Amino acid sequence: MGYSANDYAESRILLYYGFAPLEDPQAVMFWQRTLCEMLNLKGRILISEHGINGTVGGSLAACKEYVRRTRAFPAFKDMEFKWSKGGAEDFPRLSVKVRKEIVSFGAPDELSVDEHGVVGGGVHLKPEQLHELMEERGEEVVFFDGRNAMEAQIGHFKDAIVPDVTTTHDFIKELESGKYDDLKNKPVVTYCTGGIRCEVLSSLMKKRGFNEVYQLDGGIVRYGEKFGDSGLWEGSLYVFDRRMHMEFTEDAKVIGRCVHCESPTNDFRNCANLECRKQTLICDDCFAKENNRYCDNCSDVHAPAAV
Repeated sequence: MGYSANDYAESRILLYYGFAPLEDPQAVMFWQRTLCEMLNLKGRILISEHGINGTVGGSLAACKEYVRRTRAFPAFKDMEFKWSKGGAEDFPRLSVKVRKEIVSFGAPDELSVDEHGVVGGGVHLKPEQLHELMEERGEEVVFFDGRNAMEAQIGHFKDAIVPDVTTTHDFIKELESGKYDDLKNKPVVTYCTGGIRCEVLSSLMKKRGFNEVYQLDGGIVRYGEKFGDSGLWEGSLYVFDRRMHMEFTEDAKVIGRCVHCESPTNDFRNCANLECRKQTLICDDCFAKENNRYCDNCSDVHAPAAV
């Protein structure tokens, strides 16, 4: 298949996932790794018996070819790909691995998939359908963030509930804590970056007694493509590559706050304590001062001694 010179000159990042039963995840892993190496793509791909979850970057031509060849595999023929600016340079390397879960909630035995995807998950809502639900049900609707709490510091849906979780492994304990029992008879809309975490989260919520659970189809990425910053989304979107965050328009609000001076910022930095390295919101002015390059937990320990 021929591609134009522009296809080779431009670069893109692909975000995608597909839930489908895979008889031989190891074979799929070898095929995907070979394909990406041939196309000079970098990024991270996870494969399990439940499907595939990946983010890769490279030339526009390579990304187009990757989509074409991946969709040729019967289990992935209907898989959606989300495109964004960036390229191979946004990833340190190529990593293709087999895991028990393609998104790590620590509950592989609870997840059931068939040729149509996750069994028993929430009702999928396209961005337009989300707005229709809001018009019908208004303040009844509860947004439930399916990401790590850190990600929500720089962007979230208006008035969303942000669970106190550091990793996806924390969600089951959080759901079973009783904190959210009052939501079990309300319309709950789960959302995450590209939609994959909500595929699993919504099914876990339904199994734990949440009766009316929805999930934002395509996640924040699809919503932002449709409504930009003129809808219900506020702020920046945290992404798992060297960009760290992305904005849908130039009108995006900066809702993150520097841990030291509380100035607006959406820039995460790794704590300067090599034993910590916690990603922390630190503005440019504070980061320019060596003693402010630490997270809130480490800053007191590493602050200069009083003279």
